Amino acid sequence: MADQDSLDGLDLNALREQIDQLDLEILERISARAQCALKVAEVKLKESPDAVFYRPEREAQVLTRVMERNTGPLGNEDMARLFREIMSACLALEKPLEVAYLGPEGTFTQQAAVKHFGQWVKSKPMPAIDEVFREVEAGACKYGVVPVENSTEGVVNHTLDTFINSGLRICGEVELRIHHHLMVGPNTQSGKISRIYSHQQSLAQCRKWLDAHLPMAERVAVNSNAEAARRVHGEWNSAAIAGEMAAELYDLEILETKIEDSPDNSTRFLIIGNEEVGTSGDDKTSIVVSMRNEPGALYHLLRPFNDHNVDMTRLETRPSPSGNWTYVFFIDFAGHLHDDNVQQALADIRTKAVEVKLLGSYPKAVL
Repeated sequence: MADQDSLDGLDLNALREQIDQLDLEILERISARAQCALKVAEVKLKESPDAVFYRPEREAQVLTRVMERNTGPLGNEDMARLFREIMSACLALEKPLEVAYLGPEGTFTQQAAVKHFGQWVKSKPMPAIDEVFREVEAGACKYGVVPVENSTEGVVNHTLDTFINSGLRICGEVELRIHHHLMVGPNTQSGKISRIYSHQQSLAQCRKWLDAHLPMAERVAVNSNAEAARRVHGEWNSAAIAGEMAAELYDLEILETKIEDSPDNSTRFLIIGNEEVGTSGDDKTSIVVSMRNEPGALYHLLRPFNDHNVDMTRLETRPSPSGNWTYVFFIDFAGHLHDDNVQQALADIRTKAVEVKLLGSYPKAVL
């Protein structure tokens, strides 16, 4: 590979020749990596016909190492995304991944699935969050992607509630910066917009912008932003709030970009599956805890995290399906189930809890 010193002083034609040579070297290296991936598949299949090809902890380690070793001029995330696509293509040679997501096509959940698994994943839209869970539980898809919380609107209660009775595990997470755009169809008269379609959370996340620019327009909540984009394609007086993927999919024109009220608006998505994930070195664990309804219950729940130096990153409360006025706690904390201090904290919690359910230990979001 050429270094910076060898490029200094070259004219345009020489630089182009250098780029052609570098492209050839990159092509050869990627092809060699793909061949190695095929060999990995052969070895795994010899060891077991039910071999696991996708290893979340392994991919997280590779991407983290890429970002740590990157020297520029490309940014760390840009470089990691390039490697993500290489890994996605190579994994597809071993065994294509089938992933269910909250649809329809063009949703932010699909965008999160592509960000996490790469363009080579086979994604399947499902009409509801519980349908994503059922698709994975039935084995029709290897993994599922569901939203769990938004930085401005809070948790997605449907996702949390579905975990209570599901045997699936959390295998990973992905964080997606959410940008909302105002878009219209080819027949829309942009000066006469009287109706805005979008998901209720997106309408809430763009409330201030709508109040200032389209205060008289009716705001109609639909099942998803992609559904909103599909509806406005043939209408003349309506617009949709959705993401760029939806605009491309439904052939809409974006009138205004990034109309979300919060510039840091982001959503966290969970990857659900059946396997236990190994340690990556920078992990997170999620649990559900049912406590007895008695004085000091919350204190007894939280104290073990302090006693064993476990960093709790989120605590959410939901009504328990087992009875009135009882609750379950959804807890995220740093560390892996195999870590000694995590095991000690969980052991202490179990002495006071009615039930402790492990949802999964998984790598923290890299991208």
